[in-house]
Amino acid sequence: MDNTLTGKTIAILVSNGFEEAEMTEPQRALLKTGATLRTISTETGLVNGWHGKSWGHYFPVDKQLGEALGADFDMLLLPGGERSVAKLQNSAHTRRIVGHFLDAGKPIAAIDHGIQLLAIPGKLRGRLLAAPEAYRADLQAAGGKISDEALVVDDITVSALGQEQLVEFVEAVVKLFTDVASVRKAA
Repeated sequence: MDNTLTGKTIAILVSNGFEEAEMTEPQRALLKTGATLRTISTETGLVNGWHGKSWGHYFPVDKQLGEALGADFDMLLLPGGERSVAKLQNSAHTRRIVGHFLDAGKPIAAIDHGIQLLAIPGKLRGRLLAAPEAYRADLQAAGGKISDEALVVDDITVSALGQEQLVEFVEAVVKLFTDVASVRKAA
């Protein structure tokens, strides 16, 4: 354990139907850095993951989405999962929290469907993103630039198209979050 993120709190924003591996793999790696991870959800008590082609495991919810503030967290992880993201997109609280991170220049990692949650009008301000074709127009309308790469690290944002990039995504997330924490600690 290298403890490079000790004292940092990372929000994981999910709802029922999130892609389990897209949450648990980065979560496992970030825990090894000493970070504190908190699951924020539209659900109360437990949130149900999606694993393969069926429902997966239940995970405890640390804070209900409506009660969470972006200011309480240093970094944000947005796993994919079509069901989860559809529910999160319908919440003004999601836009409030994600918007806070984008405005404050705090690190964000998004994968697969989770990338859609970054499409808040005027908030992306030229950030370069990996994005499936289906979300590109919304992300561009929000001010984002789309790359043809499957994994993109742009200043304080990591984005990846899907589970095929999961190993590289996890490595990039840990590196970016650690680098940002080191720079801010030195400042």
